Order: sequence, then C-alpha cells, then structure tokens
Amino acid sequence: MLKSYILTFLISMVPVIELRGAIPYGTLACNPPVPLVQAYILAIVGNMLPVPFIFFFARRVLEWGADKPVIGCFFSWCLKKGHRGGEKLRASAGHGLYWALLLFVGIPLPGTGAWTGTLAASFLDMDFKKSVRAVMGGVLLAGLIIGMLSAVGINVLQ
Repeated sequence: MLKSYILTFLISMVPVIELRGAIPYGTLACNPPVPLVQAYILAIVGNMLPVPFIFFFARRVLEWGADKPVIGCFFSWCLKKGHRGGEKLRASAGHGLYWALLLFVGIPLPGTGAWTGTLAASFLDMDFKKSVRAVMGGVLLAGLIIGMLSAVGINVLQ
C-alpha cells in the first residue's frame, strides 16, 4: 500500500503529468488502489512542492542554459514558450491576471498545470505569494475535476 501512496505522490511532481495523471493512476491503476481522498491530497501536495523552486530558479536555469551547445536549443525553446504563454495570459486577463492564472492551472488540459503556470508567473514578474495562491487554487480545482472523473472511472470499473 505504501508503494501506491509514494508512486501517486511522485507522479504528481512530474511536469506535464502532474496531478492530472497521479490521481487516476493512484485510484485506478495502482494495486492496491489509493482511496480517492488520499490520492487527491497526495497529488496536491506533490504537485505544489516544486512550485517555489520553479518560480525562483527555473527561469534562471533556462536563461543560463540558452547559449550552451547541447541544451541551448531546448532551453531557448522553453524560454520562448514561457514568454509567449506569459504574454498571452497577460493580454487575455487584463486586470484579472491572478484569476486567469488560477483558471489556466485549474483547467486540466495538457500544458496548463502548476509547472507551466508558475513558470509563466515567473516570466511575468508576478508577486510570489499571490501567484502561489492562484496556482494552489488552480491545482485544487484541477484536482476536483480529475477526482470526479476518476470517481466515475472507479464506478464504471466496479
């Protein structure tokens, strides 16, 4: 059982997959399965754990590596994507930037999770505390949506 809990927690920390993959994995694919409420809590904690590191360090690492021979192309692509995403978010949000960030993170689509939202907030030089609150709200919302879909999956499989 502990292995299922640990895997659910670790999967929620992986970029792109995040809690959108961790909750279904924990509740549907693990053997033994993790109860839905525990999977939700584990996935939220695991998904939020990297947020401060992403906010403060990811942009610096990407800027440092952008001119390096092997990794430069990928790091430059990440920087351009982050700037583009941040500016797009700012343009569409206007004065409701933090609400837009919450909804961006909260809609469980590929590329819209805590990692991308936090990186966009960093590129936009948004306030750290307000950004973390918006990302946390988005993670909670995405977790509720994925949790409900997983509950439907659990009921279908039984």
